[in-house]
Amino acid sequence: MLLACMPILGGCGLHPLYAGGGSGPVAKGLGQVEVGAIGGKNGWLVRTALLDRLGVAPKASPRYRLEVELNDQILGFGVQQDNTVTRERRTLRARYKLVDAAAGTVLVDATAGSDAGIDVVTSEYAVIAAEQTALERLSGEVADQIIARLALYIQRSGAPPQP
Repeated sequence: MLLACMPILGGCGLHPLYAGGGSGPVAKGLGQVEVGAIGGKNGWLVRTALLDRLGVAPKASPRYRLEVELNDQILGFGVQQDNTVTRERRTLRARYKLVDAAAGTVLVDATAGSDAGIDVVTSEYAVIAAEQTALERLSGEVADQIIARLALYIQRSGAPPQP
């Protein structure tokens, strides 16, 4: 059955994003992205997640530069009659730009973001730990969104990666 569907899929214009694996054009293009410093603890987490997903350290003269600005908020809701908060929502948003390192032109200007709900319990330590865990998870999700968008741009631009 699967083999019978293969000719149909080939004609629909779908192509694997990471065709060629680590030696494919998208992987090579992502390997030429330099991630700029991002301020704060949340910035360190997002930058580390981005570098993990990019895989290879960029060469001495990277082709692209990624600039990221973060907005991290914790909002309380689920307020009881005595004005105590029972739930929090942590929101991590990133505005990022992919810049051509040689020309300085902005190639991609987009946003990524994710939210997490946190139960507020009587233990302050448990709430702080939950907020930290949420930030770590959100950092990975935002990094995944950014990398997916960059990979799509690199595939669609069709520019051959520089050696």
